Amino acid sequence: MAEEYSVPLSTLMEHFNLKTVVMPRDPSEVMIKVSDVNRPGLFLAGHHQHFETKRIQAIGNSEHSYLNNCSDEVRDSALHDLFEKQPPAVIFTRGLYIYPEAKYYAQKYQVALFSTQDFTANFMSDVISYLNRELAPRITRHGVLVEVYGEGVLLMGESGIGKSETAIELVKRGHRFIADDAVELRKTSATTIMGSAPENIRHFVELRGIGIVNVRRIFGIGAVKLNEKIDLVIQLEEWNPQANYDRIGLTDDTYDILGVKIPSITIPVKPGRNMAIIIEVAAINNRQKKMGYNSAKELLENLGMTDDFSMPNDNM
Repeated sequence: MAEEYSVPLSTLMEHFNLKTVVMPRDPSEVMIKVSDVNRPGLFLAGHHQHFETKRIQAIGNSEHSYLNNCSDEVRDSALHDLFEKQPPAVIFTRGLYIYPEAKYYAQKYQVALFSTQDFTANFMSDVISYLNRELAPRITRHGVLVEVYGEGVLLMGESGIGKSETAIELVKRGHRFIADDAVELRKTSATTIMGSAPENIRHFVELRGIGIVNVRRIFGIGAVKLNEKIDLVIQLEEWNPQANYDRIGLTDDTYDILGVKIPSITIPVKPGRNMAIIIEVAAINNRQKKMGYNSAKELLENLGMTDDFSMPNDNM
């Protein structure tokens, strides 16, 4: 069974600078477990089916206008029914007037009540994006994550293969470092995997023979990044003369992370190969493929050859 993640309401309050109107419970004990934010217009109008009680409720201009046009009795009943459902929080956006009935029922049913000056759509979008990231399914993988020419590149391979050293060389060449050793991978959408470092080891990298170094301290704030989307997985392995490595680049291998297929390539490592430059070229090539250009296909078309053309393995 997949692990369920949650975010304390206190964290959300601080992150979005919410103004507290009613706080009947300790916000650190109120856990947000779903990323969706609901506008309860239909519910206030009397349609109570399919109401998700675990969602944060945002009251914007439309809901507020409806309540303004209601009689006192209807408005009281509508707000009573909303707070009786005990959602984790009700938030009035755009600095809208908060009815005394809302304050009363928030206290009665132990529901946090907030106000924000943000526009409703912008606020909901920001909260959903934040919660999608914080509540996303996640795993940790051994590897190194760097940003190369805007591409998030996850380097994987056996311990001692040279992942960390390659990452430092890439940083020296102007690219950015995200994580070393333990990379936390989160599925933030059906097609997106975000990678980051656990907070306690963020910016640190281990270099054998030197020890632990802080990339941010040595190379500056511009050399690091907190997180990055995974665009390419590179498997580093020791050069095997018997292996048949891709010579053309027509194959589209992928690496599965939480059900998302990420483009993947295998790069053999041996003395004399400049891994940093090779990874730079791999990142640029992957970016070109996403934009619809494949240099291998163009070459074969120029030569009048079919896509199933293959070259013999060079073991020299």
